[in-house]
Amino acid sequence: MEIIQQLAAELKLRPTQVKNTVQLLDEGNTIPFIARYRKEATGELDETVIRALAERLGYLRNLHSRKEEVARLIEAQGQLTQEITSAIQAAATLQELEDLYRPFRPKRKTRASLAKEKGLEPLARLLLAQGAEDPKQEAVKFLTEEVTSVEEALQGAQDILAEQFADDPAHRARLRRFTHDTGVLVVERAADEESPEADEFHMYFAYSEEVAKIPPHRILAINRGERLGILKVKIEVDLERIHALLMKEIITNGAFPAAPLLRAAIEDGYARLLAPSLEREIRNALTEKAEQHAIQIFAKNLHNLLMQSPVRGRRVLGIDPAYRTGCKVVAVDEFGQLLEYTTIYPHEPQNRWEEARKVLAALVQRHGITLITIGNGTASRETEQLVAELIQQHCPQAQYLVVSEAGASVYSASELAREEFPELDVSMRGAVSIARRVQDPLAELVKIEPKSLGVGQYQHDVNQKELASALDTVVESCVNHVGVNLNSASSALLKYVSGLSAKTAQEIVNYRAENGIFQTRAQLKKVKGIGPKTFEQAAGFLRIAEGTEPLDNTAVHPESYPLARQILALIGYRAEDLRDRAALQRMRVELQELNPEQVAESLGAGVPTVRDIIASLAQPGRDPRDELPPPLFRADVLTLEDLQPGMILQGTVQNVVDFGAFVDIGVKKAGLVHISQLSDAYVRHPTDVVQVGDIVTVRVLAVDPKLQRISLTMKTQN
Repeated sequence: MEIIQQLAAELKLRPTQVKNTVQLLDEGNTIPFIARYRKEATGELDETVIRALAERLGYLRNLHSRKEEVARLIEAQGQLTQEITSAIQAAATLQELEDLYRPFRPKRKTRASLAKEKGLEPLARLLLAQGAEDPKQEAVKFLTEEVTSVEEALQGAQDILAEQFADDPAHRARLRRFTHDTGVLVVERAADEESPEADEFHMYFAYSEEVAKIPPHRILAINRGERLGILKVKIEVDLERIHALLMKEIITNGAFPAAPLLRAAIEDGYARLLAPSLEREIRNALTEKAEQHAIQIFAKNLHNLLMQSPVRGRRVLGIDPAYRTGCKVVAVDEFGQLLEYTTIYPHEPQNRWEEARKVLAALVQRHGITLITIGNGTASRETEQLVAELIQQHCPQAQYLVVSEAGASVYSASELAREEFPELDVSMRGAVSIARRVQDPLAELVKIEPKSLGVGQYQHDVNQKELASALDTVVESCVNHVGVNLNSASSALLKYVSGLSAKTAQEIVNYRAENGIFQTRAQLKKVKGIGPKTFEQAAGFLRIAEGTEPLDNTAVHPESYPLARQILALIGYRAEDLRDRAALQRMRVELQELNPEQVAESLGAGVPTVRDIIASLAQPGRDPRDELPPPLFRADVLTLEDLQPGMILQGTVQNVVDFGAFVDIGVKKAGLVHISQLSDAYVRHPTDVVQVGDIVTVRVLAVDPKLQRISLTMKTQN
C-alpha cells in the first residue's frame, strides 16, 4: 500500500485509480488493453499516464527489493543498526541507497584496508575525535613490526579517514549536488593529428560550459568525440570551496593538534577518491538524461512517421534509384500487391534516358498508375528529373513523391521480405517497400527495425536496449490505436497487437494460409497459442471487414457485443444495419443524440464504455489516420540552383532534432529550419511546433551550393 500511496501522490491520481491499474498490470493485461477497455477501473487514465505509472512502479519495486538486499548484506556483516535501518527505509532513490551501502561494500585492497589490517583504525578514530593529545605521541603506541615509524602510522590513519570521508553518504550527496550546480565541463582536443572525424568536433577543441546548463545533444556529441579519442573531458570545480565545505563538517576546532592531519586527509580523500567517483557519477547521470531525451525525441518522431495518412485507392510505381546498377522499378496495385517489375538504366554509365522514359510510360499506361514514389538515396535527384519529364510528356494525370529510403535495405534483406518475394533480388524488394510505404506507412514500416527509420538524433550513441524498448512501445501504441485488419496484416504488424507475440502472429498467418480468411474474431480461439487471456487482450484491436459478425469491424470488444446490441436496439437498429450505408447515415444521427450517462444507467453499464461503444458504432472500420492531411505530391522538379532567398515553398518535415527541423522542399538536400526560425514566438523545443510528416510553408533564407546547405525559416516576420 505504501507504493500505491506514493504513486498516487507523485502522479496526482486517486489511490483507487492507482490500485486498480497496478492490479490490472499485475494480472498480465497490456497497457493498450487497459487504456481502451478498462476505463471504469482506471478512472479513464490514458495510455501515457498508465505507461508512466508502470515505469515508476517498476522503479519503486526495484528500490524496495534493493533496500531489503542492502539491509541483509549489512546485517550479514554484523553492522546493521537501527539508525542505518531507518536511513535505508527513508532512501528515496537508488543513488541515495547505494551511497548508504558504499561504506559496507566489499572492496579490493585499498590503502585504507591495508592500514586497518595493520591495526591503525583506533588511531584514525582518535584523530577524528580531535582531542588535545599530540598525534605523534599517540602514534608511537601503534608501532609494530609492520608499522615501523610514527610517520607511517599517521599516514595509515589518514588513509583510513580519507576513505571514510569519501564514502560518507552525506558528504557524497552534498558534494555531488555542489559539483553539478557549480561545476564546469571542460573539453579539449585530445590529439593534434588530423582525422576525418576530427572536423565534426572542431567546436569542442577548446570548449567549456556549466554542467547544470549543458543541453542533451551536446552531451552526446562530446561523449562521441571522447569515445573516438578526439576529445578530452573533465569537470572543474572550485577546490577551495569544496575543501571548505568538508572542513566545516569534519573539523570542529582548527586549533586541535590533529587538525592539520585531518585537513590533509580531507584533501587527499577528495582528490584521490571522491572527485573521480563523483565526476563519473555526474557524467553518467548527464549521459543517462541526454540519452533519455534523445530516445524521447526519436520516439515522438517515430510516432508521427508511423501515423502519417495512408494514400488509399491509388496504384503506385515505386523506383529505387541507382547509377551503374540501374533503377529498380515496381508497379503495385491499390492493396500493395506486386503487378510487374523491371530495371531501367537512365543514368551514368549507360545513359539510356529515352528508353527508360518509354519503359516507365508503358508501365504507367498498362497498370493505370497515378502516383510514382522515388527513394531519396543515390541518383534520386536525376531520377526525379526523369519522372518530372515523364509526367509532363506522357501522363499529366500522375504525380510523384520522393520518400525516405531509410530502412528499405534492412527490409530487403530480412526473412520477411524473402518470404514475401522469394523470386525478387534484394534491391527489387527495396523498390516494393518504397512503393508501399506511401500506401500504408504503418503496415509497411513496422517490417523494419524502428531505429533504422532515420528519424532520430544520436541514435547510435544511446543505450540500444532502452532505445529498442522505447521504440517498440511507440509501434505497439500506434498499431493498437489504428487497429489491424486480421485478414490482410503481415506477421510483422500482428506481433505488435495487444497480447500477441511474434510466435502467435505467425500462427495467425499460418492459420489463414491453411483455413482461408477469418469470418469472425471468435475464430481466433482456434489458432494455436491463443488462449482466453490472449484473445481478451487482442480481439478488440483486430478488424474483420467482410465477416459474418458486423461488430467485428468496429473497436467494440467482443465482451461488450451484448451491450452494443442493446444500445442499437434503443434507437431501433440491429448490428446488421452497420453494413447498410443509408441506414448507417441515419444511425449516426440518432447515436449522437443519445445521452451516454442515461444509457449507462438504464443498461447497468459504465459510462466510459458506453461512450466508446457509441463512438465505435458510428464509425465502423474507422482509421484515425484518415483525418490527417495527405502527403505533399509533386508534378515538377526543383533544383538547388533554382532556389533564391525569399522564395516561399511548401515542404514536408522529415526529421525533428533538438536544434531544429529538416524539411524536404523537393530538392536533393533537406533544408534546415533552425529552432530560432521555427516561429515568431519563443520555441522551447522544435517538437512543440512541428512534427515529422507535417506539411509546412517555409521561406528560403540562404543557399550554399558548395556545402549543399539550405537555410529556411517559418517566421512571418523578417
